[in-house]
Amino acid sequence: MSTIYLIRHCETTGQAPGAALTPRGEEQAQRLCTQLLEFSITHLISSPYRRALDSIQPLATALQLAITQEDDLKERRLSAVPLDDWQDHLRRTFVDPDYTCPGGESSRTATERITRVVEEALQQQDGSILMTHGNLLSLYLHSINPTFGFEESLQLKNPDLFKVTRIQQQTVIEHLESF
Repeated sequence: MSTIYLIRHCETTGQAPGAALTPRGEEQAQRLCTQLLEFSITHLISSPYRRALDSIQPLATALQLAITQEDDLKERRLSAVPLDDWQDHLRRTFVDPDYTCPGGESSRTATERITRVVEEALQQQDGSILMTHGNLLSLYLHSINPTFGFEESLQLKNPDLFKVTRIQQQTVIEHLESF
């Protein structure tokens, strides 16, 4: 049996890669650290976005572990241009995994990215934390459980925590308490 933890980052000031955590997000990162210290964590792997790194930094400090930055955990780019009706487009990507907005990334491509990282962690690094973003996390959850769709993705919190366990060939996901 292999176990890893997937986490959506804490509350942030924006969506840009360099967006910092809010003061509330910084408090959440401290509480998240306290909660995660209960687990046997051996590796920390994060999106390179500042909000993801800052969300896991208190745990890295407490455990004296380095954070490995993984580009494949960065957020999925829905579109290169602003979309007034972005939620309609996002909803469509859950139904049609190959649908792509101008300059965006399809759900299929984004799901393949996160799945590669999760599979590698499950095979090699029991006890890993994977810090990522809401839409990318939602797409992965949807790939394991198709009943987790667009509406469920809107219910994710900042932060949110999922335990992923591989038992033989079956992947089991458990939603742990979120903040």
